[in-house]
Amino acid sequence: MSRPPRPAADLRLFCFPYAGGGSSIFRSWAGHLDGSVEVCPVLLPGREERFGEPPHTRVTELVPLLADRLAGWFDKPFAFFGHSMGGEIAFALADHLCARGPVRPGHVFVSGCVPVPGPVLRHTLPDPELLAEIREMNGAPAEFLNNPELIELMLPTLRADFTLAENAVPDPAAVLPVPLTVFAGTDDPEAGPRQAKAWSRHAGGAFELYELAGDHFFLHDAGPLLDIVGRVLSSGSGPGTHGARPGPHGAGPRSHGSGGRSHGPSAPDSH
Repeated sequence: MSRPPRPAADLRLFCFPYAGGGSSIFRSWAGHLDGSVEVCPVLLPGREERFGEPPHTRVTELVPLLADRLAGWFDKPFAFFGHSMGGEIAFALADHLCARGPVRPGHVFVSGCVPVPGPVLRHTLPDPELLAEIREMNGAPAEFLNNPELIELMLPTLRADFTLAENAVPDPAAVLPVPLTVFAGTDDPEAGPRQAKAWSRHAGGAFELYELAGDHFFLHDAGPLLDIVGRVLSSGSGPGTHGARPGPHGAGPRSHGSGGRSHGPSAPDSH
């Protein structure tokens, strides 16, 4: 692993991708956040440089591996961000670290996901129906959906990721004792603001829910989301501190709780 791109940063933000996604999703994020934050995309097996490795299908198997292999990067304050499948991984990894102690994230951001089973188990669908679901979600570019060879190459990873995501629903009794911030797209039919409120029952620290314009993949226009992430991390609710203090940013907090709160050669992966 190469030297981190911001070794003098005050904290690290570990980022986990959605199903089928790689660490390149977060390539531009460092440019949106100030120098106090080191963006650390986590590269999972089955994609990009790790394409030859079998992807995981169980969060209970993946999380202990991540905890062990990322442990060397937990030497300064850190936070987790994950979108869709990545949000479930981020929550599960934070829950694992909090239970194991003493190292834990100072903040967890989950985006585009809900802590309850979805209406469709996509990983069980035949290939044509799974592709139709991906198309309906606006979850893949046309060059993928119109390329049979690329579909054949990537569909096993997508199916494995959906298997992991659909089996990663938190235990109903799980309560995370750190601040939790949730993002939901206004037009996301399955993980919109109304459904995302369910995360509040898992929040043992400060809780905020933000509604952002867009469908399930609203994070492709990451500016508004990163404005909030940057503000939270630099305010009294970032790692090592307590309490949420969002300000006016077009998208505002929709519900409140109370309690305690690019890919490059230098990015960490789960090796």
